Amino acid sequence: MATVELTRENFEEIVTTNDMVVVDFWASWCGPCKSFSPDFEAASEKHPDIVFAKVNADDQQELASAFNIRSIPFVMFFREKVVLFAQAGALPAEALEGIIGQARALDMAKVHQEIAEQQAQQQQ
Repeated sequence: MATVELTRENFEEIVTTNDMVVVDFWASWCGPCKSFSPDFEAASEKHPDIVFAKVNADDQQELASAFNIRSIPFVMFFREKVVLFAQAGALPAEALEGIIGQARALDMAKVHQEIAEQQAQQQQ
């Protein structure tokens, strides 16, 4: 599966209607972004059940700002609308695969329960 281009207009729809979404914030002038891109594309081919999406941080400054992106490349992994991973820097292919494996292995019912408990505590 090819990567999807995310914009301010389609970001929420893509993240909320897909179980797993890996997002790469990048820019055309960024050398590390260019070196990471082939590994990101290869992972998208290897995992057709996951949406791999790219955000051009120059073209989508409002979106990058909403996530407080200060350096690129920046990778975020969403599962069931929860950010499980967020890190700046180009990841080696093995590290990206490791993150995908860890995200798949999580018990999301437990994750959602923990989030609900944290939110309840904050409201007290």
